[in-house]
Amino acid sequence: MRKNISLLLVFVSILHFNLTAQKKPEMLDMRQRPDTVGLFEKFEVSFNINNGNLYVNPFDPEEIDIMAEFVAPSGKVWKIPGFYYYSGGTLWKLRFSPDEAGTWSYTVKIRDMGGEFTSARHTFTAVGSSRKGPVVVADNKRYLKHSNGTDFYGVGLWYNDSYSGFGTGQVRPAELDRLKSLGVNFISSFITPLETPGSGLGRYDQNICGRLDQLLEMLEERDMILSLNIWFHSFLSETVWGGGNIRWYANPYQQITGAKDFYRSELAWKYQEKLYRYIIARWGYSRALGIWFIIDEVNGTDGWVTGDSLAAAGWGRKVHNYLKANDPYNHPTTGTRSGGIREFWHEGYQIFDIAAREIYEAQGFPINKTSTLDSASVNPLTDSYRNYADQNQKLWHGYGKPVINGETGWDHTFYEPAMPGYLAMYHNALWVTLATGSAMTPFWWAYSRMTNDNVVNQQMTSIRRFTDRIPFSKLTDVSPATVKTLRGDAYGMKSNEMIFGWIVNCDADVAGEKVTVSSIKNGKYILRLYHTWRGRFIEEKEVECIDGTITFSPPYMRITDSHANYIGQDMAFILEPVPEPAAIPVQAKSVRRSRNK
Repeated sequence: MRKNISLLLVFVSILHFNLTAQKKPEMLDMRQRPDTVGLFEKFEVSFNINNGNLYVNPFDPEEIDIMAEFVAPSGKVWKIPGFYYYSGGTLWKLRFSPDEAGTWSYTVKIRDMGGEFTSARHTFTAVGSSRKGPVVVADNKRYLKHSNGTDFYGVGLWYNDSYSGFGTGQVRPAELDRLKSLGVNFISSFITPLETPGSGLGRYDQNICGRLDQLLEMLEERDMILSLNIWFHSFLSETVWGGGNIRWYANPYQQITGAKDFYRSELAWKYQEKLYRYIIARWGYSRALGIWFIIDEVNGTDGWVTGDSLAAAGWGRKVHNYLKANDPYNHPTTGTRSGGIREFWHEGYQIFDIAAREIYEAQGFPINKTSTLDSASVNPLTDSYRNYADQNQKLWHGYGKPVINGETGWDHTFYEPAMPGYLAMYHNALWVTLATGSAMTPFWWAYSRMTNDNVVNQQMTSIRRFTDRIPFSKLTDVSPATVKTLRGDAYGMKSNEMIFGWIVNCDADVAGEKVTVSSIKNGKYILRLYHTWRGRFIEEKEVECIDGTITFSPPYMRITDSHANYIGQDMAFILEPVPEPAAIPVQAKSVRRSRNK
């Protein structure tokens, strides 16, 4: 015992000597790359610190704090934290993405036990580029856009990487190229916690961090974005759901709190603040970072089930508030409960920037359970799209923010992935969510051999061609449209600029169906009808709205020159107002008359 105490005293003495002997920090070997950078591209500063070998934990901002102040050509000031980056030697970095063209300046401040250091003022030049910038919530509060004002409607799915180490993830460049060729512009992925049993609490595994660097770079090169799930439910579960859903054993937070107390532990929160700061510092700059997906399936964690669900919501608000206060790029936030019909997370939808509802239809939603389709009162495909419509409409009317389905599909459905009906079900989910106000396609679980042949196909291309015609972020006075048919169902969204919608009848084709759009402004409109399976517009004509109503019918598609043109069981449409002719100024009229004389 005495020997252990003596060793402890020796260690404390050595540590005290190192700290008291620490000199004022200085920046060494500073390098910036590049000196000229395109808008929304990565500008990076690398450097060493003279006291680098003295830090017990170089990741801890209480021990070594780095903060840069970037000044834009307009005078706007950005506060950007630095971070520790281990790659075989002691090194720190700053990453930044400029949003204004012109000359930027910056200074770097370093604080440690030895004092404070402020660098000389450095400069770099930002020039125009084709980059669109990170995704943010649009001004209409219902959709998303890039920070340069370009529209963004997300078309994609979950594509999990595993983050097992640098260069060894499951996301492959060739697969991303294939997805991009189909029109995909986002993927969603959960990460292994950066704090591992190997790295220890408060230290971030550089293999995992390096892999996330790689993934974001791959997405940046392809103009795609990432919905980054920070906390996957299994890493906060010690007892809930069993099997692979339990991974608390791999979470070093178990050293300071129980799984059921994670959400309310003040000590756990102190470590999380440092974690989120590191995540912002290392990856916040990236235009490929789309959404902070804070928590996936919060009800699958012990802190919810055996702890306190209200504390879980309070924790979600703390994380959201921290990101809003400290992320200079203002990436939107979201989070979910699981996909059962009773898992509607009212508190979460109030908190996050995006209201994300998971839907797994076999978990309590209306679904055919008879196995006798011919005698079923409702077609399984009809049940399916109505489930999405009902939930999305509830979110739309309840929260005044963008709506998404944050996880859905897989095999929690009437049709299994190998069945033809599965493709039709997925097709319908894409279109009904668009027509009920979603800002992105449903986050289908997940890119793999199980679903690729059935999901990753022409359907994504088809909906991308349609959504590219809609200026989502510029729509004003957006609300659900009143669309009706004599048979089947119809859904739509209206705005001052455009009306779009989807009609469907899973028991018959929609050719010749009478479609009525009402409660809209009188006047002339251009009607464009879209074949959702073929992926192209098939008819365009001028129609007139009288007494607030437009009525039209999809054309019959018949065999023509031996080619079968079958419209199918659904169709999409766009109605765009025809601008009224500009009035001729009175003064101009009088001038013409005088000249005629």
